[in-house]
Amino acid sequence: MKKILLALGLLISSLGYSQQELKLDIGDALVIKALEFSYENYLTENTSFGVSALFNLNKQDVSFRYKENTMITPYYRQYFSTNEQWNFFGEGFLGINTGKKESIEDSGNYDVKYTDGALGIAVGTKYISSSGLIIDLYGGIGRNLFGSNSPTLVPRLGLNIGWRF
Repeated sequence: MKKILLALGLLISSLGYSQQELKLDIGDALVIKALEFSYENYLTENTSFGVSALFNLNKQDVSFRYKENTMITPYYRQYFSTNEQWNFFGEGFLGINTGKKESIEDSGNYDVKYTDGALGIAVGTKYISSSGLIIDLYGGIGRNLFGSNSPTLVPRLGLNIGWRF
């Protein structure tokens, strides 16, 4: 019972700052034909944590696409300014990704599936309007740690539009 009360107390206290954001990555949707949704919760005025979910809608044989078919990315952000409209941030993330790899080069046979975890960093900037509209732009890179069939590097790029509530 004590563990349940402690977990409930930690959950309530983490939501105490009560600034949360929902975002859609329009850069991925328009350029790469992928959907990425993000949720971000502020811990303090300068720190937040969030999670992104990427779903690649392109076919496997398209040359300009993410290699990952799906990717769930929990992240932590540290904001470097307290300006109410423009903020710069650094981000650490862990990307759990899945996809397919060609079994034989240039054969078109994508039958080797992989699941891996990438550790990485990113930097970016965020604009917050007084009405709650959010635009953020970031870029970074991670490295897959566990699999031999997965790509070595994982990109973290985004142009998000969302809403703060």
